[in-house]
Amino acid sequence: MTTQLDGVALRYPDGKLALEAITLAFAPGEQVAIIGPSGAGKTSLLHVLAAAMEPAAGRVEVRGIDPWRIDSGARQRLRGKVFLSMQAPPLPPRQRVVNAVLAGRLAQWSAWKALRSLWRPADAQAAFEALASFQVEDKLWLRCDRLSGGERQRVGLARMMLSDASLLLLDEPVSSLDPVLGHSALVAVQEEATRRNATMVVSLHDVDLARSRFRRLVGIRAGHVHFDLPVGEITQALLADLYGAELPAAHSAAPAPPPDEPVPAPKITRCF
Repeated sequence: MTTQLDGVALRYPDGKLALEAITLAFAPGEQVAIIGPSGAGKTSLLHVLAAAMEPAAGRVEVRGIDPWRIDSGARQRLRGKVFLSMQAPPLPPRQRVVNAVLAGRLAQWSAWKALRSLWRPADAQAAFEALASFQVEDKLWLRCDRLSGGERQRVGLARMMLSDASLLLLDEPVSSLDPVLGHSALVAVQEEATRRNATMVVSLHDVDLARSRFRRLVGIRAGHVHFDLPVGEITQALLADLYGAELPAAHSAAPAPPPDEPVPAPKITRCF
């Protein structure tokens, strides 16, 4: 089912437009990177796609459904099929990592099972394996307030692995990671999206990473779509115009589309 925005506008509480006349469509299973300068509207765009913010104008379809033309209960169920990863995941400081990761399954559990899992984690092994995909399995039993910023980001991505969402929205998911960890984390989420044929939209500040891992890039500037093109058509001039300045030379060469070969998964052992 297609996810799309048609002429969408979004206003801040002070009346300023965050997004204006945004028209985009994302096919099932498609993976798209959103790039643009800070404050361009990338995060706002993801929140509209997640049905977390109602647009001031235009029409939104999430998995083929307009979330603002259904009742609140149906809208909540629709949100259960969407995973939104924030740049700084809101992990309760006193919560253990195992519970933070298992929260990815809350939409699939009854209220009783969710409460019981707080005391006795329902599937610690699954949480361990999800964390291992991002090389933080040793943090399984720590409290979240013991994690670094980069570890918190990876715990948030591990939570995604346990969701059954078919629309994955990731806001700067590797901004606190070094280039090697960032690349491997992005590969892991892309492989998971491919496995479940989920639509994935990712906002990235790292233009080189976006160009090397995605076949379609959408440039956002001042709340407008600046371009929506296959990666092979993204030129240095387009990027300079998007960011309002010349980018470093590292961005000058257009890389080949993402490789099709999977990256070997990390070796996983049981946590008990």
